[in-house]
Amino acid sequence: MTSDLVWALIRQDGGANRYRVGRYATRAEAERIADRLAARRADPEREPEAGPERPAHERRYVIERIAPRLAQA
Repeated sequence: MTSDLVWALIRQDGGANRYRVGRYATRAEAERIADRLAARRADPEREPEAGPERPAHERRYVIERIAPRLAQA
């Protein structure tokens, strides 16, 4: 059920734009997907024109909890 997916994985680009990548049931699941996506981006064979690695404090992916909606009467 969609209401059980309370963790959002969000990608931020250099211009401070944010894009929802997906919704997940647990934070651990969202973190695994974020790690997998970050590893793909860092792979030089997949992206040979990539510059130096981003510093650790510059996070490309953010995980946020989505507040559940209250039932409508």
